[in-house]
Amino acid sequence: MSNDTSIAYQAVSVPTSQRIRERLLASKTRFHANDNIAKFIEPGELAELQAEVEEKLRAVLQSLVIDTESDHNTQDTGRRVAKMFINEVFHGRYVPMPSVTEFPNASHLNELMIIGPITVRSACSHHLCPIMGKVWIGVMPNEHSNLIGLSKYARIAEWIMSRPQIQEEAVVQLADALQEKMQPDGLAVVMEADHFCMHWRGVKDTDAKMINSVMHGSFLKDPNLRREFLSLIKR
Repeated sequence: MSNDTSIAYQAVSVPTSQRIRERLLASKTRFHANDNIAKFIEPGELAELQAEVEEKLRAVLQSLVIDTESDHNTQDTGRRVAKMFINEVFHGRYVPMPSVTEFPNASHLNELMIIGPITVRSACSHHLCPIMGKVWIGVMPNEHSNLIGLSKYARIAEWIMSRPQIQEEAVVQLADALQEKMQPDGLAVVMEADHFCMHWRGVKDTDAKMINSVMHGSFLKDPNLRREFLSLIKR
């Protein structure tokens, strides 16, 4: 085998995940579970990554001593779970932010706007158990704010939540993304969710919920505005 052929073979055999990881490391970019890495993924690599995840999930099932060859229920589980992870429940890591149509605040609106409840779904980054909940968003625009369509709040929330998350960080990420897009005088985000890492395992408390909030600008400075927002959202 010539040196050129050997080098080409080695390049082809490098796992897709390793190629993506090397790009991230070279750029000194963080790639935690709830980070978006879309700009480091080249065309065609997402399908390759799914195939790699499928292979490794099959190995996990084998290590769990599950006979996937003769068990008709789990023969295709590796592929199904890999597809679910990459294209659905964690796809917020692998795709860019959805396009958001922005409108100038032509009418100089400066009254409280509340959007919600928006249903959100995520997964606990500690156990990969589901997080299911609702989000409410309060916006206090100014004459220079960009306004976005109502459906775009849900699309951005879904993009942020479709990653392994902890709720405390997810709410901050959502608030930061909306603040950057809209530049309002004030922004508030409240999230209430069920965590199946508590319902399904551990203490197995099926009634416990987590509620947290992030307040920016006038919501943080003006207690009357904050009280108005909190009184109007119906949990």
